[in-house]
Amino acid sequence: MRHYETLSIASYLFCIVSSGSYFVDDTFGLGRTYDGIGGLSGGSATSKLLIGYPQKQRDEVLDYLFKPHFAASLQILKVEIGGDAQASDATEASHMHVEWEENYERGYEWWLMKEAKLRNPDIKLYGLPWAFPGWLGNGTQNPYRNNEKLADYIFKWIHGAQVYHNLKIDLIGIWNERWCDTEYVKVLRKKLDDNGYSDIRIVASDLDFGIVDFIKADSELASVVDYIGAHYPGVVSPEDAKEIGIPLWSSEDFSTYNDEVGGGCWARILNQNYVQGLMTSTIAWNLIDSFFQGLPWDRTSLMTAREPWSGNYAVESPIWMSAHTTQVTEIGWHYLPHGHGVGMLDGGGSYVSLVSPDLTELTIVVETMSHDHSVCIRPDLPPYTVQEQKVTFILGGNFAKITSLNVWQSKLKFNPGESSTYFQSLGPVPVINGKLSLTLGVDEIYSLTTLKTAMHGEYGLPPNSAPFPLPFVENFEEYPVSAEPYILAPQQGSFDVVDVGGDHKKVMRQMVLQPPIVWCQETLRYNGSLNLLGRFNWTDVDIDVDVQVGQINGSDGVFIGARIDNGGCGTYAAKGVFFFIFPKEKTFRVTNDIIGNTIIAEGKQESAIVYGWNRLSLSIKNQTVTGFCNDIQMFSVTAPNVPANGFVGVGTDIYGYADFDNIYLHSSTTWAQPQKLPSNPLYFVKEKTA
Repeated sequence: MRHYETLSIASYLFCIVSSGSYFVDDTFGLGRTYDGIGGLSGGSATSKLLIGYPQKQRDEVLDYLFKPHFAASLQILKVEIGGDAQASDATEASHMHVEWEENYERGYEWWLMKEAKLRNPDIKLYGLPWAFPGWLGNGTQNPYRNNEKLADYIFKWIHGAQVYHNLKIDLIGIWNERWCDTEYVKVLRKKLDDNGYSDIRIVASDLDFGIVDFIKADSELASVVDYIGAHYPGVVSPEDAKEIGIPLWSSEDFSTYNDEVGGGCWARILNQNYVQGLMTSTIAWNLIDSFFQGLPWDRTSLMTAREPWSGNYAVESPIWMSAHTTQVTEIGWHYLPHGHGVGMLDGGGSYVSLVSPDLTELTIVVETMSHDHSVCIRPDLPPYTVQEQKVTFILGGNFAKITSLNVWQSKLKFNPGESSTYFQSLGPVPVINGKLSLTLGVDEIYSLTTLKTAMHGEYGLPPNSAPFPLPFVENFEEYPVSAEPYILAPQQGSFDVVDVGGDHKKVMRQMVLQPPIVWCQETLRYNGSLNLLGRFNWTDVDIDVDVQVGQINGSDGVFIGARIDNGGCGTYAAKGVFFFIFPKEKTFRVTNDIIGNTIIAEGKQESAIVYGWNRLSLSIKNQTVTGFCNDIQMFSVTAPNVPANGFVGVGTDIYGYADFDNIYLHSSTTWAQPQKLPSNPLYFVKEKTA
């Protein structure tokens, strides 16, 4: 009784300017089936650094994301089907770099899906390609050039997940935010059905609602599309989409900086995507910011974990906005009809009611997010107002006899010195004569539920944030073959660990042999590779790497670089210092940009450059750039137009095999003896000042 009295007293302390009564009643039937809330790993390797975290912090982060009744408790995990091409922040590896080879150990999405399933066996897994290896296009940028071949490629990814990782893929998409060949959708459906995967559902087309027109005109297409997935719909959907009889999803949404405004955005659209758009699932891009700071789309994620060297992470506000729905529902529940449990509030905001299939459990989620405190990155948000208000929910039908509801509340605060509260239990609140009244402030969200399983999970504070430690050494010996090194972020190309034997044993190899079918069209301006490492704010950092070009299908040249100022879809425009060698010609070139328009130094060194392993060293102090090959100085020049700071990196001038080993990074003013730090899976070294 105590919690109910507190709420009643609070109602007299506010200046009530609005009030309304809202029926929650299943007498008039049920609304659409609830399909779940999810997060998206990929669309640019957004989870890249997470696998390299110390196990304790890594497990904590995974629990915050996936553990039921703990925090975000996500119900869908959507992942990128890697295509060896840039998709915003980095590339993800294909399971088939070339047509004649398959490999189901590459990348980290397999690992992430297994970790999600370990925590929640009922989580739904959803795969979607952003890009494709170039062989599928046969020299074009069209993956649909041979629909049978494309369907087989996607089928092999699904089958590989099952055979090699015991992962059942539940949902499959077509091509992220690109045109959808409707004939391919039919071919894919047949391929899956003919090979024992008839239970996999197809989502089309992960772009907008344009596919509705094709579905209306093609009954066969209508029979094979299970969900219509649109991106960033702005909580609305066309009337003909609502009437077509196929469930509607916001299959990518949010994409907003994860501060309090980002939390407000997520809370608002989770409710209103159904209230206004009848969308029964919403999936956030992206799941977690686990990529280097300084790359595009900083912190547009549900939470942040981008320091595997320190173990630091941050549980951001969108995690708890998710909990208000995910912890008090399950996939397969039903929304109640509009006007009988779903609608907009008179004073601004919205409410949705969901019920279990047996009609024994009820959850009501209420949000009052104001306009300026819930703006998403896209699309534009039309003006509206929200005010303090008193609401009364009147329970009827199967819920008329409910005597109390458990209440969870979050309050987002925006004034200096104020702190938000997240997913705080207000205890059970009595329902008297079928009615429950609450006073709602602005920028609040409530969950009222018959369930008793929700909780605010907590692990305490993570380790403090720390800069990337120098010196750093990587020799790749501790990785399994085919793994992608944890701490490097490929911007173009794809890099696997391979065992070459001899003195080098395991090395990192660039694997892409031809331009892929890209998602970022601008990346076609540079048909080479780049793999970044470190911090975007580094200035005077030296890099030493062993390199060799492949003797078969090899690249022409290979480079190391520093102060690299660009990545993502803008990799082609990267500036910095790039030290190339071309072993066949025994020449070198130093450029101010990755494409090579501005040459700082060049020459031929037959005695220094060999057709095999070469040790390259690059040092920058202020504007002085010095390079060595196999301990022979190649150049020392002043480069006034070099960026003031940036990442270090390695790569190739064109696509083709090239190997990298024994990466050593250090400050230009320090030296160090390599020493493994036992608390961390990465290979850092302790630094001493010179």
